Amino acid sequence: MSIEVRRVESSKDLRTFLRVPFSIYKDSPYWVPPLDFDELNTLRKDRNPAFEFSEAEYWIAYKDGTPAGRIAGIVNRRAMEKWGNKDARFGWIDFIEDFDVARALVETVEDWARSKGMQGLVGPLGFTDLDREGMLVEGFTELSTLATIYNHPYYPEYLSRLGYAKEVDWVEYEVKTPKSIPEKALRVQQLISKRSGIRLYEWKSKKLLIRRFAKDIFQLINEAYAKLYGTFVLTEGQVQAYIDQYLGFVDPRFLKLVVDSEDKLVCFAICMPSLSRALQKARGSLLPFGWLHLLRALRHPKTVDMYLVAVRPDWANRGAIAFLMTSLAESCIQAGVETNETNPELETNVEVQSIWKDFDRRQHKRRRAFRKAL
Repeated sequence: MSIEVRRVESSKDLRTFLRVPFSIYKDSPYWVPPLDFDELNTLRKDRNPAFEFSEAEYWIAYKDGTPAGRIAGIVNRRAMEKWGNKDARFGWIDFIEDFDVARALVETVEDWARSKGMQGLVGPLGFTDLDREGMLVEGFTELSTLATIYNHPYYPEYLSRLGYAKEVDWVEYEVKTPKSIPEKALRVQQLISKRSGIRLYEWKSKKLLIRRFAKDIFQLINEAYAKLYGTFVLTEGQVQAYIDQYLGFVDPRFLKLVVDSEDKLVCFAICMPSLSRALQKARGSLLPFGWLHLLRALRHPKTVDMYLVAVRPDWANRGAIAFLMTSLAESCIQAGVETNETNPELETNVEVQSIWKDFDRRQHKRRRAFRKAL
């Protein structure tokens, strides 16, 4: 049986690259297909501002002429400058249960990385920390989310056989919505507001939100995430791209902003109704009728996905995050939301994990970035 790895050279190749996982996970009840237009916006050089400081190549593995796997190689100069390394990244990695296919893909990226002068290869990572990252190593029978990677159990096993070892882990929690907010929590919230002057910023217009707070949100992300693994300061072009791509879909019930007495942003939480089941039905496409599945999911959610939570460093230990989470819990109760998915949190990020300490929760997934010296 022959295995051939071909570089993605054309738009048609890129479409094939995007469709590879659909055959690999066709029988999986846990895999959630990404939205096609999101993937194209990320992978196309003319659409993703990260190519201002990055370069990338994509490959497809064919076994006996049939697509059997895929992988991306990324060199991100801004990340390397910040962290002082020469590590290339790999991402968008999928392969059938065939070690030779996995080896052919990974060795192709390793050779490419060496040709760029790299000293290591790490992944799965994207162009930025806001892309999907981390290979699933626990939680293979849990439903995935729009924001995360799903993979079969043999993936990390194959990477270990290829000489890759743990670089960093992320954990994820399922958090149950409380039946009600304890009176003590409400009193504490009122006390924090009275003493500090912070308050929930009520917004209903997406245009107002974007005009008033969009850039502040991403500036706060830059500040709050500065010390987290793999992060770097987003450029103005990237910020605008994320604003255009994501903030138009937010729901006033689940995007919470806390401001100080001068209306400056203190902390925020960006959450969205879970689209996991809807995306499975839509097969990752809005057309011809995929948008109907997504619309139904947005209107009456039973699960909410938490995408981003950040607090201004000078407010980190002053009760602002508790204020924020109480407000979010109230909205979830009112909307009939039963569970919340935290999405990935670094296992060492005890500050964010402490947010859930007073909630009924379970740590149900773990994902990993692997590294190998070249």
